[in-house]
Amino acid sequence: MAHPLPPMPRTVGAVNWVGLWTLYAREVWRFVKVHQQTIWAPVVTTLLFYAVFALALGAESRVVGGVPYMQFLAPGLIMMAMAQNAFANTSSSVVISKVQGNIVDILMPPLSPLELATAFVMGGVTRGLAVGIVTALAIWTVVPIRMPHPEFVVFHAVMASMLLSLLGFIGGVWSEKFDHIAAVTNFVVTPLSFLSGTFYSVQNLPEVFWWVAHFDPFFYMIDGLRYGFTGHSDGTLGLGILVMLGTNGFLWWVAYRMLKTGYKLKA
Repeated sequence: MAHPLPPMPRTVGAVNWVGLWTLYAREVWRFVKVHQQTIWAPVVTTLLFYAVFALALGAESRVVGGVPYMQFLAPGLIMMAMAQNAFANTSSSVVISKVQGNIVDILMPPLSPLELATAFVMGGVTRGLAVGIVTALAIWTVVPIRMPHPEFVVFHAVMASMLLSLLGFIGGVWSEKFDHIAAVTNFVVTPLSFLSGTFYSVQNLPEVFWWVAHFDPFFYMIDGLRYGFTGHSDGTLGLGILVMLGTNGFLWWVAYRMLKTGYKLKA
């Protein structure tokens, strides 16, 4: 009786598409299976912010740059929800894997550093965009949202989700425990979000804070999204596109180098 041949090793080409897709699907499934917490909860929080500004602060009668304040505010809140959730998806995934000690299960498969980073980051981008779309639809039921420049909406939504997803991945690799990633959230992500014109026009800031805002990449991603929704912009749109591309390019390089060298990932 002939013995069956042993299984032949699978040949992996220039890109391990199966492994890349599998890891990406895992990252998406992580937040989809708890969608009440990862998608619907951020929408409720954003609507509460919206209600506070509309009702408690009497914002319905205000106008910013010729745009009713409630329409001006909507893109900032949508972007804030997208950014926070894109960051949370990658950072929590990496930190949990490191704390539980199963990060080795992710590093062992035949995936290159770029493929690993791509799967993690695209999972965060998917969550950010999902939260952004649901949040925009929820706000649209309260105030009419126009989209005179949809190309700016799509570009800045994707680039912003990617930026925060990369930042979350880098922060997760750097962190050794949950306290560390909480520090990144509290001292980096939150201040940059609130100083970037989320709730106001930076043109009303004192000169020193005006300059601080223009050195904040978060300002350009919010300003570009707001232009796409309202046609109003506080900054230079072309410069904003370059800042988004340059910042994402730099963060991609940092993420790649961390995986390539095994920084805080390999004993």
